[in-house]
Amino acid sequence: MSRPAESFSRLSPRHRLLAGLTLALSNFMVVLDLTIANVSVPHIAGNLGISADQGTWIITSYAVAEAICVPLTGWLAQRFGAVRLFILGMVGFGLFSLLCGLSMTLGMIVACRIGQGLCGGPLMPMSQTLLMRIYPPERRGRIMGLWAMTTLLGPAFGPIVGGYISDSWSWHWIFFINLPIAALCVFSAVVLLRPVETERVKLPIDYIGLSLLVFWIGCLQVMLDIGRDRDWFGDPLIVILTVLAAIGFCIFLIWELTEEHPIVDLRVFRHVGFTSGVFTLALCYGAYFAGIIIIPQWLQMSMGYTAAWSGLATAFTAMTAMFMAPVVGRLVDRVDVRIMISAGVAWIGLMTLWRAQWTTDADFWTVAMPQMIQGFGMPFFMIPLTTLTLGSVRPEETASAAGMQNFLRTLAIAISTSIVLTGWGDGQRVSRNELVSALKPDGAMADLTSHGFTQEQARQMVSNLVDAQSVAVSMNHVFHIAAMALFLAAAMVWLAPRPTGTVDRSAAH
Repeated sequence: MSRPAESFSRLSPRHRLLAGLTLALSNFMVVLDLTIANVSVPHIAGNLGISADQGTWIITSYAVAEAICVPLTGWLAQRFGAVRLFILGMVGFGLFSLLCGLSMTLGMIVACRIGQGLCGGPLMPMSQTLLMRIYPPERRGRIMGLWAMTTLLGPAFGPIVGGYISDSWSWHWIFFINLPIAALCVFSAVVLLRPVETERVKLPIDYIGLSLLVFWIGCLQVMLDIGRDRDWFGDPLIVILTVLAAIGFCIFLIWELTEEHPIVDLRVFRHVGFTSGVFTLALCYGAYFAGIIIIPQWLQMSMGYTAAWSGLATAFTAMTAMFMAPVVGRLVDRVDVRIMISAGVAWIGLMTLWRAQWTTDADFWTVAMPQMIQGFGMPFFMIPLTTLTLGSVRPEETASAAGMQNFLRTLAIAISTSIVLTGWGDGQRVSRNELVSALKPDGAMADLTSHGFTQEQARQMVSNLVDAQSVAVSMNHVFHIAAMALFLAAAMVWLAPRPTGTVDRSAAH
């Protein structure tokens, strides 16, 4: 995609400012939707009459659809033009947001979330690309700081906004609030961004590669989502889906490595620095997202928190990360990025171990404090990791490498959600059986009945206590495993050689 040097001169300073705010707002909306539904899953599940596990399909379907669409962004932008693609993506995102809010069944809301992900996938990289087109080189660093701010604020405000709306109004409004923002962004883009439209180029598309990509990711995600309810490999359908995903993945690898115009450029993995960097990123985001998924559900289902308060408790990470981001930005060109990444990831691992000590007696600040302190380490792996991965590939491969990085990050989040919830659920059953076998409830039952409780009421109270403890014990086991994954990631980054030269981070998304 071409980016002529004079493209930014076609807008007046005022139009440039308004266009920049529009693009930042669009990015904020898309990032917000990654987390706004997390704290609302219990509300949605209760309203639709589905289990909490099925409710997580609302999260994973969006993430997987976005992961599939992101690698296509470069081709789509060249085929339709960057501004046109941005407008079409925003229109589709708003339309599917409306349909999500109107959904009355699990199937409909999952299908509409897939539509949201497909339309929202190109919006993040396109907003960044267009910001680089409308601002001159000497101001791009500052404007990309604004863009990065929206990327950090989105996850922070998502749980808070989602929780408040779910408690005060209805979960439907977490999707309806996208409509006025989408309409404003579409109107502004039509009025302001036309002068910086890119040239349209008809390029061949790898239809077979695209089909294989959708096929194996789809089989993998369906297998992960329904495996919890079907006894995993004890069910023939799970076995079939696993085999199909494995075969599809192998054929996809062979095809993409031999295709002249691959839909996904897998050749970037020949660079050791890039490979170790993106796998570090995938491990980190997968382990980090374990807390984002589990903590709001635990607080609401076991601790009696409202959706708004559970969202507030989990939002401190992004808030403190926002304050550290400028510091890291100044250090990244002076310090070996591998040291920064390793230290940042290890810091997050220590905070995860801290969370693994939670009990059912934990108060709000016991929950919020590890989240807050963890945020100080987040920029130390997010920003330098971009430097490491993109600095390890050739300049002409930067766009492909950035797309692959975002693809693996998004896919890791989706897969982590399914695996973590499976482990959490299985751990609850194991912990409950162990507690029941070790428990001697006769004394507690006698004490409760002496205070006026019936035998059935006393039995139910003891059962509820055991359930709450087993949920907490299983959650702590998940955090221990997540911490081990983070420490592994902190070590893995040292497989990469130190990047040399200046890295163009504008292609990262």
